[in-house]
Amino acid sequence: MGYAKLKVKLNVDEYLNGEEMSPIRHEYLYGEVYAMAGTSQNHSRITRNLLNWFSQHLSDSRCEAYSENIKVRPADDVFYYSDIIVTCEGDFKNKFVCEEPKLVIEVTSPSTVQIDRREKLFAYQKMPSVQEIVIVDQEKIAIESHRRQADGRWITYYFNDSDIEFDFQSVGTTLQISELYRRVKFGVPQVID
Repeated sequence: MGYAKLKVKLNVDEYLNGEEMSPIRHEYLYGEVYAMAGTSQNHSRITRNLLNWFSQHLSDSRCEAYSENIKVRPADDVFYYSDIIVTCEGDFKNKFVCEEPKLVIEVTSPSTVQIDRREKLFAYQKMPSVQEIVIVDQEKIAIESHRRQADGRWITYYFNDSDIEFDFQSVGTTLQISELYRRVKFGVPQVID
């Protein structure tokens, strides 16, 4: 997904009210609003595979998985649309905004990989509820998992095509890497607008 910055600054209430009516999703950083572009087939396949997995795994849990259309609020004046979140928050204060995700997953796109790995990663790590942040590459088998330790430090684990499975420690499940990347086609040229 790419970003296009709008030329107007908004306060949080203006942003939230506008998002409820907008056919286009926007992320919000300190008054700046950024329109989000669509996703590729591979991106959509990965998020669908993950959402299906979590929906099944969490079916008898108080936790729930959401994809792409729920905003995450890592700071008072920052809102992101994460690709997948798992939260045990129950009913949100604002039905469009998760403030206590347990697990956050970003599927990288060529235009957002640096934002996902830096800006968003650091913002999510500051949220007390977040136990794990997973970044999934859509162009090759490459997964990184940032896991909060008991002492508050973060440790990063890397997985690639030599690994068979991947464990989501924060929600107690293990997924075959082949299932995460089911139907994903690598090396397929993609046009980026």
